[in-house]
Amino acid sequence: MASQIASEVVARLNYLGAMDEAPYSYRYAPSAGEPMTNVRHDPRPQAIRDGRPLVGELSLDRQGFMLLHHPTQVRDFYDEQEVRTVYYPELEALAKGVTGAEKVLIFDHTLRCAALAKRGERGAREPVRNVHNDYTAGSGPQRVRDLLEPAEAQLRLGRRFAEINVWRPLSGPVLESPLAICDARTIAPADLIPNQLRYRDRNGETYSARFNPNHRWYYFPRMERDEVVLLKCYDSALDGRARFTIHTAFDDPTSPPRAPARESIEVRMLLFFAAGETA
Repeated sequence: MASQIASEVVARLNYLGAMDEAPYSYRYAPSAGEPMTNVRHDPRPQAIRDGRPLVGELSLDRQGFMLLHHPTQVRDFYDEQEVRTVYYPELEALAKGVTGAEKVLIFDHTLRCAALAKRGERGAREPVRNVHNDYTAGSGPQRVRDLLEPAEAQLRLGRRFAEINVWRPLSGPVLESPLAICDARTIAPADLIPNQLRYRDRNGETYSARFNPNHRWYYFPRMERDEVVLLKCYDSALDGRARFTIHTAFDDPTSPPRAPARESIEVRMLLFFAAGETA
């Protein structure tokens, strides 16, 4: 029945394949003859478990992600001004309440919908269908330097800080291209490979991930508009808590035919902690 939710599904996830050179991707049209990316994929069938039965056990510091009920006053997520003036303050309060952060700096957001992206409408991008993490051990601190004045950046880099994404459907239930998230405790450091993002004026860096049979994947079936996933993409702490959480959109084999394209928003933020928490 369409209303039933499987305890797990099996889907192919695009890991990073074997490569002789470091992976890179351009964020603009490169010179003639230069490929947009040299990344090679290694598709692997993976069991992706329903995370809803575990909601009460999930933690940003253990698994690296959590699901929360979080209604919003936003009427139109495609209205840039409304997102910044209404949604950003909502998420700042949420992040402080969940993590105890002293300061929250929200610095950007991305709207995703494959159908709109293909038509070039409303600034939407397609869901990302490769296993990745948004920041690396190098690009996490660099983001702080990019966004703060030098004196404050130096101060904050001497204390614990983190970067999290907040992921929300614009409408529900999500039936197409849901988000799969790997339990951070099952990720080995050797799984994470820096992937250079080449912009016209700078280079960024994310992690691609190689296959590891120990990876344990989860998703939250049929997410609704009043639900959010908090996803930790960087933590400066080296005390054993989750630091990076790989994730990807995937093709759900239980999606009904002609399911509406998933529409979602992800908001990225830096969390800065008090002086007692060292980096």
